[in-house]
Amino acid sequence: MALKLPRTLRFDASDTFVYSHAAAPGEWAVTGTFMFIGVEPDALNGKDRQAFRGGFLGIDSFGWSTLVVVTEATAAERAAAVERLAEQLVTHCGAPDLQTALPAAEEEVAFAQSLCNHPCGTLLALHRMSEDTLIRESFRTLRPKPDQPGMTIAFDPESDAMEDVDIRTLAERHR
Repeated sequence: MALKLPRTLRFDASDTFVYSHAAAPGEWAVTGTFMFIGVEPDALNGKDRQAFRGGFLGIDSFGWSTLVVVTEATAAERAAAVERLAEQLVTHCGAPDLQTALPAAEEEVAFAQSLCNHPCGTLLALHRMSEDTLIRESFRTLRPKPDQPGMTIAFDPESDAMEDVDIRTLAERHR
């Protein structure tokens, strides 16, 4: 089985308006939920609240992305993503050193990798919510329809409702 990881994706400039710091397109990504540990989600507002509700964390920029795409990766790319995330944990999250941060980075990348048990090109969206003292995550997928390569179908795991989304048209509209 091929190694797959999520990469940030941007169809238009909306992430640059939605988040205080948007991820660059094409970065390896993790869920980034660790960024909200010890934070009272109800106290968040605006762009920080939006990052809590639905942002994936780009590993290089430490910025947020609404969507990620399942992408093949090499073992070397995965190892580099773990190393870079560990560096970011030292720089931005108070990890005392790289050696201490590496296991946490490995765990985050492993979880992100576990989300990618879909065909390459599948889009992933994240929804976070706070319940008592817990943060819960749910994920949606958007996959190409086999009979219409430019179309995707969105599956909402909390309902049986489906919505057709023409990603190609959306992307062309924002060029």
